[in-house]
Amino acid sequence: MSPLPVRRLRSVRPVAASLMAVAAAVLALGTPAVTSPASAASLPCDIYAAGGTPCVAAHSTTRALYASYNGPLYQVRRSSDNTTRDIGLLSAGGVADAAAQDSFCAGTSCVITVIYDQSGRGNNLTQAPGGGAAGGPDNLAVATAAPTTVDGHEAYGVYVAPGTGYRNDHTNGIATGDAAEGEYAIFDGTHYNGGCCFDYGNAETSNNDTGNGHMEAIYFGNIRVWGYGTGNGPWIMADLENGLFSGVNAGYNANDPTINYRYTTAIVKGEPNHWAIRGGNAQSGALSTFYNGARPNVAGYNPMHKEGAIILGIGGDNSKGSAGTFYEGAMTSGYPSDATENAVQGSITAAGYGSGGGNGGGFPGGYHQLVVGNDGLCLDVYGNSSAAGAAIDQWTCNGQSNQQFQFLPGSNGFGELQAQSSGQVVGVVNGSTGQGSPDIVQQARSGAAGTMWKPVQQSDGSWSFQNQNSGLCLDVYGAGSNLGQQLDQWPCKNAAGTNQDFTPR
Repeated sequence: MSPLPVRRLRSVRPVAASLMAVAAAVLALGTPAVTSPASAASLPCDIYAAGGTPCVAAHSTTRALYASYNGPLYQVRRSSDNTTRDIGLLSAGGVADAAAQDSFCAGTSCVITVIYDQSGRGNNLTQAPGGGAAGGPDNLAVATAAPTTVDGHEAYGVYVAPGTGYRNDHTNGIATGDAAEGEYAIFDGTHYNGGCCFDYGNAETSNNDTGNGHMEAIYFGNIRVWGYGTGNGPWIMADLENGLFSGVNAGYNANDPTINYRYTTAIVKGEPNHWAIRGGNAQSGALSTFYNGARPNVAGYNPMHKEGAIILGIGGDNSKGSAGTFYEGAMTSGYPSDATENAVQGSITAAGYGSGGGNGGGFPGGYHQLVVGNDGLCLDVYGNSSAAGAAIDQWTCNGQSNQQFQFLPGSNGFGELQAQSSGQVVGVVNGSTGQGSPDIVQQARSGAAGTMWKPVQQSDGSWSFQNQNSGLCLDVYGAGSNLGQQLDQWPCKNAAGTNQDFTPR
């Protein structure tokens, strides 16, 4: 919690194939299909279908999961008038039309109300109701809180803060009992916690814990209450109810590693007395298998008693202390082969997640703390506030989400600096072009020039940020080293000081 900004007198300034081709790839020795992201039948659910295990649910806020899909991905609702809008695709089989969301939500805030099922079975995800572990309805995700890029195009994921959750208890085609199924998801490997339980997959239809083996969902996080893997986590595990499993039984599995790629592919699949965990980097490379074996040798898990609801961001009984970010995922009918999943992974890595999040002179993609050069403090949203107009100050680096900022590229090298905690961006009050006033605050995304900054790398590897509207640079007011000192804008590097230098870490 940062104190009120210190107002100080200015000191002297330091200055992207056909179905046959895909089927051939699936039957190959686990070799991922090498296809263009936009080519026919190259998307995950096309590949699953070619492998004989078709998708029965397909969810994504970032892109199509079938080459032929051209419907809505998700729905947003804005706070100003509670109007809703479906967000679709730029083209069939393509990526989300994020600009439509930006326009609809300009000047206000939006939440994600529906995540549509692309499979045609109507297995949409909506606001989770209460359950045995916690009341509800659950919170809805802020629509702008998980910006990303796919194939160079802006898109938004589903940012799950504790208390947020989506569910469908009345599904069509989802596995029940001991029937075979597969599940994959792409998560932000850097956004997780030890709460229960950030899940995507099969759960109880009653929203209550109905016993061992009544769930089969992908879990991602670093809780150690049940199963866990090597290192400090996060780990991909299976939530089978009354236990998160990293291997045959609850407890330690040395083969389940910490996996924290910025974009992480996570897979859980199960069939009678057999299940597996797989994972990998959603931006490059192959999948690895972290467990492949028998069901837990505890009553209730063999056979399984899956109920066929779908959850996202919560546990089967609505346990909702978890955190994570979801970009896409699907559930299948039948147990996919490793070769099918390898081909799906090839399609995922070809999609180009994050392939534009680092432009702007090479500034790194993803969220980072921005450490001030002259005093080692961190850029910070005052008081961890979610309100528009909250000051941007400096504070002791603590890694909290109000000190995590992501550069969202625009045009001509300029883009927005977005705070992870609020989804808002760093801007100058009223788009001022004046220098020296401590008037840097967070604002709703609008694309206004006063919220656009160009990252410029310095010789020591740090970065300065030049405002598009004023031409001035982001600056610690008065070169102050006080905790809570607000930021201003000032002529760029007009002296040898480092209070305009910010190092991402």
